[in-house]
Amino acid sequence: MNVQHVTPILNVSSLSESFAWFEKLGWKKHWEYGDPPDFGAVLSGEAEIFLCQNCQGTREPVGPDHSWEAGGTWMTWWLESPAEVDRAHDDASKNGIIVSWPPTDMPWHVRECHIRHPDGHTMRISAGVKEG
Repeated sequence: MNVQHVTPILNVSSLSESFAWFEKLGWKKHWEYGDPPDFGAVLSGEAEIFLCQNCQGTREPVGPDHSWEAGGTWMTWWLESPAEVDRAHDDASKNGIIVSWPPTDMPWHVRECHIRHPDGHTMRISAGVKEG
């Protein structure tokens, strides 16, 4: 097997609100399907995420919990540099997006922060940190 791409699918409670949430982070609505639309995709560069309203997976409403045990889907978005992680964190904070973990240099040589989608999905925004 030689996988060419992976496209995660997030179960969302509102397709239109999810499009707006992703757009706050610089993603673009790529397409939508249905009448009314209940399936679609967002795009950032060559990265694509499918959004399915009320189907295909689970979700967990977001509360004040900032633990590593949050429900929903987890995924990592890899950025070019640690400075981009900090900028993404700042953009998320300015746009009222829940930040569940501030930018931190982790022992596995990655700087990351975590943000939460309103349906409980966690995005780890990460970039490699040079060792030493």
